[in-house]
Amino acid sequence: MILHGHVNDKLKEIPKESVQCVVTSPPYWGLRDYGTASWEGGDENCDHLQPHGKPRNERPNKTECGIGKGGNQFDAQELKQYNGVCKKCGAKRIDHQLGLEPTPEEYVEKLVEVFRGIRRVLKQDGTVFLNLGDSYNGSGGPGNQWDNKAKKGGFKKFNNPMRDYKGLKPKDLVGIPWRVAFALQADGWWLRQDIIWHKPNPMPESVTDRCTKSHEYIFLLTKSAKYYYDADAIREPGQDWVERDRSNMRNGTEDKLLKHHGLTGKLTKTKVPSGWDTKPGSHSTIHRGGRSSPEYVKYPEIISRNKRSVWTISPKPYTNAHFAVFPP
Repeated sequence: MILHGHVNDKLKEIPKESVQCVVTSPPYWGLRDYGTASWEGGDENCDHLQPHGKPRNERPNKTECGIGKGGNQFDAQELKQYNGVCKKCGAKRIDHQLGLEPTPEEYVEKLVEVFRGIRRVLKQDGTVFLNLGDSYNGSGGPGNQWDNKAKKGGFKKFNNPMRDYKGLKPKDLVGIPWRVAFALQADGWWLRQDIIWHKPNPMPESVTDRCTKSHEYIFLLTKSAKYYYDADAIREPGQDWVERDRSNMRNGTEDKLLKHHGLTGKLTKTKVPSGWDTKPGSHSTIHRGGRSSPEYVKYPEIISRNKRSVWTISPKPYTNAHFAVFPP
């Protein structure tokens, strides 16, 4: 079932505590305009535009937002729509989309409101995976978040004049993901983990004074200290264990264990002790009995490991009118 509409309205249609897991990637702050704004009142023939900032050829850094140097195309001063009320005709701008707030604080406040609705529909032992990207202050362009090969329909590339926040220095990293995470934590959510989404094939950036951005954050959030989390479902192969040198070790169960879990390869047998021998006079020695073969089989962690917090997932191209497609 797909509910189409404003997230705050549609969340109210979902029964309380009926959702086990939420995976979401809200529109990033100051990234693009989806063209949903409308104007009320004023002159219908007015363009509601105003000059913004210095002409591009007078800016000290023309590369931070991915804009090349030189050429008459950069001489003109940028124009932006009035935010709120048009000073030329008095029309009022109406736009409910998330991401075009004038300040990071307003963006964070709106997301906190959305997540209060999510908390209502989430089960007590449910989880939330929140993906958010960041941006730089004074960088009106979308940077490497923009894919100019895709057919985005009416969703135009957006130079956001509002991403020039007076509370930060030019070129400062805004820190949107962590601002949101800490605000949600303060609002009652358990901030359980920050996961790094490593992108092996990021969009290029024409910057020369910092690294190209190749990661985003995924936050694991819960509404209680105890929650459902299936660690075994996402375990990773314990490659170090399988490949390590066993030339000087002894055991009689590793080969059976490998076969039981579908692994192959000739390995020298090794001994895995069960713990300290606590009998009188023997407290300083390892129990020589070891673990039996059935006990080994109960513990797949011997040949696998808990999922690490850096996830390498390559984004895939998508040619239709959508920016935030999750990788398949």
